[in-house]
Amino acid sequence: MFKATHFVKLNKLEPKMNLLPSSGKINLIGKYIYMHKSFVLLVVILFAGLTGLQAQPDFWKSRQAYLGQTPPTDSPERFAPGLLAGKGEFSANRTAISRDGKEIYYCTNTSWKSNKDLKVKYFKYDGKKWIGPVVLNQHMGGTAFSPDNQSLYFANGDSAGTVFRSNRTKTGWTSPVEFFSRNYIIYDFMPTISGNKYAASNGTWAKPSDFKAWRFSVMPASNADTTIQSLGTPLNAPGFNGDFFVAMDESYMIISTNEDASFDCELYISFRKKNNTWTNPKSLGPLINDGVAHRYGQYVSPDGKYLFYTRGASEKDCAIYWVRFDDLLAKLKNESLNTN
Repeated sequence: MFKATHFVKLNKLEPKMNLLPSSGKINLIGKYIYMHKSFVLLVVILFAGLTGLQAQPDFWKSRQAYLGQTPPTDSPERFAPGLLAGKGEFSANRTAISRDGKEIYYCTNTSWKSNKDLKVKYFKYDGKKWIGPVVLNQHMGGTAFSPDNQSLYFANGDSAGTVFRSNRTKTGWTSPVEFFSRNYIIYDFMPTISGNKYAASNGTWAKPSDFKAWRFSVMPASNADTTIQSLGTPLNAPGFNGDFFVAMDESYMIISTNEDASFDCELYISFRKKNNTWTNPKSLGPLINDGVAHRYGQYVSPDGKYLFYTRGASEKDCAIYWVRFDDLLAKLKNESLNTN
């Protein structure tokens, strides 16, 4: 059965002078006053500009960030319980957060086996409070931002080889339209700064129904027809390789691995080496891989501090979780690059 649940933005300052123009000294004083006031005004403008530049990243440190939720430690916690999903729904799939932290996108659904009720929802901070949840679109998931934050990409559960895109406008987002389509699976599509596009796929090497042939893959930026290529080992293990997150700079990937027939799995991380090969995936540890559960929709916040992912042993306990990640990321990177 298709893994439906996973498819599952001056006035010019003049010196006032009632003085005789024949007085050169007084004219010099007037010019000095003019220049002095202009300099002060310039300093004020520059300071205001710098303050504005500093204000944006400071939002990440404010109490309003992340829907005003109390940040977790290294033990995962359910993200915004009671806020994300409506009655009969559960929150799931990949989270996507805007670069300034003021827009948060995610999915809700009512079933792991159908996309009938799948929705992309979002919260937006209006400068004073968070507005939401608002339904952005239906029957879509796998939300991902473009590197410039001006586009959103989606997958549609009814079009497994098609990626859809919405573009940012002054008032919101355009309706999603087809970005590209292939005759093979394009799953968990993610663009990167280099232009490389990552996805899970059975490519041209297997039938769409052959889940054991799915591989973490890349569509190189230099390839005009975006022919997909498997990333090979050690990223891909025998069996299903579907859910992942890749950093915008392609420095690491977080993959769902050790998947069983029910898609229960664990989260591992692999780092890209200087020669463009990947390190052996390492477990994110027992606090995240805490028993049998389905873990997918992994995503690292733009400030690099938190890992979001969907966790559930069933539809009843399925929800989006988050955990402090920057220290763990640094630790695993040091271990991986020094031992591989």
